[in-house]
Amino acid sequence: MKGEVKKRYSMEERKEFRRLILEKLKKAKKDLSIFKDFFYNDQNNGTDDTYPTFKAFEEGSETLSKEQNAQIVEQLQKFIKSLNSALMRVENKDYGICRITKKLIPKERLMAVPHTTLSIEGKKLIEKIKK
Repeated sequence: MKGEVKKRYSMEERKEFRRLILEKLKKAKKDLSIFKDFFYNDQNNGTDDTYPTFKAFEEGSETLSKEQNAQIVEQLQKFIKSLNSALMRVENKDYGICRITKKLIPKERLMAVPHTTLSIEGKKLIEKIKK
């Protein structure tokens, strides 16, 4: 067995990854809820009768803030979708296998980026092809 290349993570390792993914999923959903509430809430603080110059600045920053929040909401939704896909891979026992090289992604990388589907080697191959 010595020198044999590991093809899959053990059930215990997959349980560890599952816990990590669920933690990140919980936090991402909470963050999404906060940003959605902020984004959809008008938050008018009774400044309708303030000086016009200040009102223009306030409206400009409010527009920028809403655009930034919309981008954050979109990124969080994408992140949640990726985490859910990772959970499905954990359940299907093919979690941690690079979709390009078909080799096992190092545990350290998965602990840092649990939703990844690429090893560093696979990512470099894709970047090389794009050039």
